[in-house]
Amino acid sequence: MLPETRLKQPKSEHPIYILMISMHGLIRGKDLELGRDADTGGQITYVVELAKHLAEHPDVEKVDLLTRLIEDDSVSPDYAKPEEELGNGARIVRLPFGPKRYIRKELLWLHLNQAVDKCLHFIKQQGRLPDLIHTHYADAGYVGQQLSLLLGIPLVHTGHSLGRAKRERLVASGRKLHAVEKQFNFEERISTEESILAHASLVITSTRQEIDEQYGQYTNVADTRFSVISPGTDTSRFSPPGRKKIASSAQQAVDKFLAEPEKPIIFAISRPETRKNLKGLVEAYGKSPQLQAMANLLIVAGARKDIRELEEAQHKVMGDLLLDIDLYDLWGKVALPKYIPQEDVPELYRLVARRKGVFVNSAFTEPFGLTLIEAAASGLPIVAPDDGGPRDIVANCRNGLLTNTLDSNEIAQTLLQVLQDKKQWRLFSKNGVNGVYRHYSWPAHVKKYLKEIRRVLNKDKKRLRRQQASILNSERTSIPLAQMALISDIDNTLLGDKVSLDKVTDWIAEHQKDVAFGVATGRSIESTVNVLNKHRVKIPDVMITSVGAEIYYGKKLVPDIGWSAHIRHLWRRDSLAEAFLKFTDISLQPDNTQREFKLSYFAKPGQIPPLSEIYDYLHSLKLHANLIYSHDEFLDVLPIRASKGHAIRYLAYKWDLPLKSFLVAGDSGNDIEMLAGDTLAIVVGNHSAELDILKNQEQIYFSKAHYAAGILEGIEHYDDEFNHALDLKGF
Repeated sequence: MLPETRLKQPKSEHPIYILMISMHGLIRGKDLELGRDADTGGQITYVVELAKHLAEHPDVEKVDLLTRLIEDDSVSPDYAKPEEELGNGARIVRLPFGPKRYIRKELLWLHLNQAVDKCLHFIKQQGRLPDLIHTHYADAGYVGQQLSLLLGIPLVHTGHSLGRAKRERLVASGRKLHAVEKQFNFEERISTEESILAHASLVITSTRQEIDEQYGQYTNVADTRFSVISPGTDTSRFSPPGRKKIASSAQQAVDKFLAEPEKPIIFAISRPETRKNLKGLVEAYGKSPQLQAMANLLIVAGARKDIRELEEAQHKVMGDLLLDIDLYDLWGKVALPKYIPQEDVPELYRLVARRKGVFVNSAFTEPFGLTLIEAAASGLPIVAPDDGGPRDIVANCRNGLLTNTLDSNEIAQTLLQVLQDKKQWRLFSKNGVNGVYRHYSWPAHVKKYLKEIRRVLNKDKKRLRRQQASILNSERTSIPLAQMALISDIDNTLLGDKVSLDKVTDWIAEHQKDVAFGVATGRSIESTVNVLNKHRVKIPDVMITSVGAEIYYGKKLVPDIGWSAHIRHLWRRDSLAEAFLKFTDISLQPDNTQREFKLSYFAKPGQIPPLSEIYDYLHSLKLHANLIYSHDEFLDVLPIRASKGHAIRYLAYKWDLPLKSFLVAGDSGNDIEMLAGDTLAIVVGNHSAELDILKNQEQIYFSKAHYAAGILEGIEHYDDEFNHALDLKGF
């Protein structure tokens, strides 16, 4: 049987653009450092190979694989390259977020909101939205869900491993729950996984067991559509030995350990983790004289220079292996190479197959087991845990035996059974090669993958068509591709005159592809939605509410979590509320006006002290706040980073739009910050006297017309700036 070949095919008439996200580990297109650490394993192989093979299909225009840019002398400079081509329209794109150095995945959670912003910048630069977002693992799922909600793009997710299952395993192994939580932050991860399940259009798993036994532990599983698509294997790399000579570097790396190198080999390859049960495998071999007489043992457990420099968990596993090899006096029978280059791994499979050996996965549990597929493609029979993925693989390929990996005696007996029956060995070998080609090749994987994706995209198109009686009703926001943004206050600016309001909404509809629409208001989000619905104004792309304390997107009212995290700095709400009890002539507004990041008071002129005096008082208590007084009646107390103006500047950064691309309109004192500065500002004719201080300032236009008519007058005034901005982008 011929190995799969990669032919560049012409693209179809409407090929799709897939955005893949995999945040952690060391990701590059070749010479993958698999096993270097717990974060650089099978997931890395899968996402890189999936991107490559999808891009070869004529129905796929391009695939961008987004990951983290790493500048760290302790890792290869490859990971600091912003872009790496994979061929045929696939590439790795590395975005900087968090610290420059390489850090483990559990520490990335603090920086994922920044990752969302960086991804949005990248998407804007592409000039078109992806058709699909496919995320890998919970950290990327968090980022992808935010993008999906913000942009209205379907989300497909692959978990690879799940928080509930991992926490359960660690606690069962004897770890204390509080220590496990401190190290792995499972509560946040599991909460994110629940949220992803509730939102994703499709969750891809490798086996049915993942759905039933792992995802089955989650509350939102009933609302999720799953598809079992087994990972592919590159059969151009993994194939039977044939007559070709085995690479001498691979053979020497093994044989130098062995007294009788020509004997069959029991081969295991995995990261040095407790759950991989390498200790149980050595025990099975060490306690079986018959197994030792029949075969050598080869264990490739990641890469190491000095065991003492490994992470604590890996250090313990490797130390125990060496101690057990000594305990059972296995010197000359066990090979434990320090480093095997990725290009030599297929050679090891072929070497073991040529010597009529067996591949063993001794893990306690195995969601899938990509190495089992690699071994099968190499004509090597397998022994694997009676759990998860191996059950499916053996059922499909009929190329080995399952065993109870919790019992070292059973591992030994099953290995002996495969090695002793030569006729059965040959049948397992032949079945494995044929079974992989039928069930686990990349062409087979991509074919099933795209079939499922077409269902997702067709469903999404139907949803959009139902919503698009007018294109304005689409849930897809125009912000990422917009070149300008119109942000208006609501009361006494956008609202006040129905005729001019209708004209403004018509203008928004006419320019909706190029101009994002937003509101900035002192109202709460609930009040904002109610008043807009009452006046039949479509829900904007972005809503800055509660005087800049909150930001929401689109019809689904997606909160900007990054903004909330940003303004939380130095915010002590309860202490501020207690401090304001000193000012007896200032009274709290009703409860429905109070928010997590906003305290609102009634404060009449003559009753409220000068704001400078209030600031001094708060500073004496080491309290920090932004005080906004408007309409000679309302005092809003906000975090020091919160205001309408700060929110617009945050959006300018987040959406990669210069401030001169923001046309803002307002009428009162709480609009001053967003009107002043580099924005193109409109002050409507019915403005309050508080804004007179802005007269004669550059880029602040005072309309003669009132309400929405004043916005239209301002738009006409800035017509040249609009046309210039849009022309620059070729619209």
